[in-house]
Amino acid sequence: MSHSLVIRRALLAVLALSAAVPQAAPAQGQDPSRLSVERIFASPEFRLQTLPAVQWMNDGQRYTFVGTDGDLMVEDAATGARSVIVDAGLLGPAGAGEPIEIEDYQWSDDERKLLVYTNSQPVWRANTKGTFYVWDVAARRLTPVSTAPGWQQFAKFSPDGGKVGFVRDNDLFVTDLATGRETRLTRDGGEQIINGTFDWVYEEELGLQDGWRWSPDGRHIAYWRIDQSPVRTFYMMQETDSLYAQPVALRYPKAGTPNPIARIGVVSAEGGETRWMDTGSDPSVLLARMEWAASPSEIVIQRTNRIQNRLDVMVADAATGRSRVLFTETDSAWVDVGDDFRWLNGGRQFLWTSERDGSNHLYVYNRDGSVARQLTRGDWEVTSVLGIDEKNGWVYFGATEQGPAERHVYRVRLNGRGGVQQVSRDRGTHVAALSPAGTYWLDFHSRAGVPPVISLRRPDGAHVRTLADNASVRRTLEALAIRKPEFIQVPGADGTMLNATIIRPADFDPAKKYPVLMYVYGGPGSQTATDAWGGNRYLWHQVMAQNGYLVVSVDNRGTGGRGRDFKKVTYLRLGQHEAADQVAAAQWLARQPYVDAQRIGIWGWSYGGFMTAFSMMQPGSPFKAGVSVAPVADWGLYDTIYTERFMRTPQENPEGYRRSPVGEAANLRGRLLLVHGTGDDNVHFQNSVRLANALQAAGKQFTFMAYPNRNHSISGRATSAHLFTMMTDWVLANL
Repeated sequence: MSHSLVIRRALLAVLALSAAVPQAAPAQGQDPSRLSVERIFASPEFRLQTLPAVQWMNDGQRYTFVGTDGDLMVEDAATGARSVIVDAGLLGPAGAGEPIEIEDYQWSDDERKLLVYTNSQPVWRANTKGTFYVWDVAARRLTPVSTAPGWQQFAKFSPDGGKVGFVRDNDLFVTDLATGRETRLTRDGGEQIINGTFDWVYEEELGLQDGWRWSPDGRHIAYWRIDQSPVRTFYMMQETDSLYAQPVALRYPKAGTPNPIARIGVVSAEGGETRWMDTGSDPSVLLARMEWAASPSEIVIQRTNRIQNRLDVMVADAATGRSRVLFTETDSAWVDVGDDFRWLNGGRQFLWTSERDGSNHLYVYNRDGSVARQLTRGDWEVTSVLGIDEKNGWVYFGATEQGPAERHVYRVRLNGRGGVQQVSRDRGTHVAALSPAGTYWLDFHSRAGVPPVISLRRPDGAHVRTLADNASVRRTLEALAIRKPEFIQVPGADGTMLNATIIRPADFDPAKKYPVLMYVYGGPGSQTATDAWGGNRYLWHQVMAQNGYLVVSVDNRGTGGRGRDFKKVTYLRLGQHEAADQVAAAQWLARQPYVDAQRIGIWGWSYGGFMTAFSMMQPGSPFKAGVSVAPVADWGLYDTIYTERFMRTPQENPEGYRRSPVGEAANLRGRLLLVHGTGDDNVHFQNSVRLANALQAAGKQFTFMAYPNRNHSISGRATSAHLFTMMTDWVLANL
């Protein structure tokens, strides 16, 4: 994995990438101590500062990022000296009136060329298609990767920097930078066949977008081929842009229906026939990960069965396609697929994480698939591998050793000696991006109610300097009449103590009684009761606290950070233990002397929307009102890979699928606001249509708000402001 990819994933895990912007004051005449939906969504007051597209240079002493003027900047880690390394004004394509914008970039291995990504467009959730240019640093020359029509995707330099490979129209191409000659490597790409990238379900549920890899010697390319012809087409409707509604087609495998068929092949970078790797005869397997096996002759593939309770780590011969299984992970529930695989010791060993002892921990494997040693152990979880410093013999990782609510940075010797060292210093949530030489790491740190700070640290965690402090956002927050979240525990339905947060009004008086709005997500491995910045939803919760509500979020059984058994107790019964825990937590709150037991509500989005509706249908539900946004209303309507991981298929588990908001609509208690975007490609609008139909059949009154053509995020400044204003007004009127 490239250092730039590690950093980008680190950034995305903490905060949305956006350039630093001047912070605005509240509108004239507005009370700076009062928060509002308009201030959150329609002003830049809470926009975060960061280092857009930050990447370490090879020497590990400098990093580059896109500056506020669009230039590519370079900064010396030791001194903080900063200069322009690529002037954005020079990035003008021939015949173009304006320079291109650097949205993302990749250095060649020798750092003599820069691959610039611009003019990006969305495919599914992310902007993964656009236009690529190569900037020659010495010659100060900008060249398009291709002049042929069509969007380009996932362009990458070859290891020697002499070629660029990319995807266009679901086929693979390679451009020779010396001659400009473009070679087409695959020829069957189209609506059904996808080469070098992925269909909807592989991207959404396996986290895969870039579907091809250069071999270490640059002579071959390994790639996924996705055949989605077995997958039925789901149609959404576009009804605002033309006189007659237009269908929007999406290949989407619903639970129990055929999956796309994946293959992995190797083709010469000069063109020719593809050699297909042997991944078995079962077309329903998922090929969840693939990389070159630290050599130009072998590929490592992670293959899981359809219901994902068996994961095989395989090695395939790139020349013949013959494969062998190195080792297998199994679980009576499911095996999670992650990105913690790292080659070590020149490809003779690799790093792996496993839940086999009850918690997720680090292991070193030999290349033959045997375990060399276990690096970490204990009643806590390794949450991510953050970087490896092989020169000095360390692996850096994130973990919950200080408790499930926090994420700290640790390191341990690759030889297993000396024990685990914590290198992050401050309470809260940290994510690290290690420099190539292991000389520094970037620390992305936040706390509940405290916006992120980016700082530079030495390997032992010693602070060098702060790079982005979001001081303006911090001052704005300090001027508000609010309290930060408090961490508490509440009993679940079986007596298990559950982690939770509570936000109290600034003038909270324990002698008074307050209404409660609970916020839930609750899905497998997720957490909301965390010591981390919560973004716009946290700010909206503070709006509700200023309106006199207690805002409580409880991590039910099935959520993350507390080991394998706590997480997987919900297997085959999604929602049942989770909803029982939310009801039990609400009942506990109702017994507190400062809570108005007749005014307890709940809200959530996506899995949380499912949880909201389902919890309101459970025996003993005390919820007076709930807001269910984009809910999965029937698990039979959701996709194969996610749903079957936790539920198996509807054919195998009919009772588990029956227990859903649609199946139990007649049991709804309380007032319900149902919200959905009609263009939601993830949790289809069909879910809310079916739930509305079931509620109407049961004689249950409810409120329904549809957002035309909006996707699962129902986002955009005007849209977000409308949504949260509407939710605020509805809660005030109904709770």
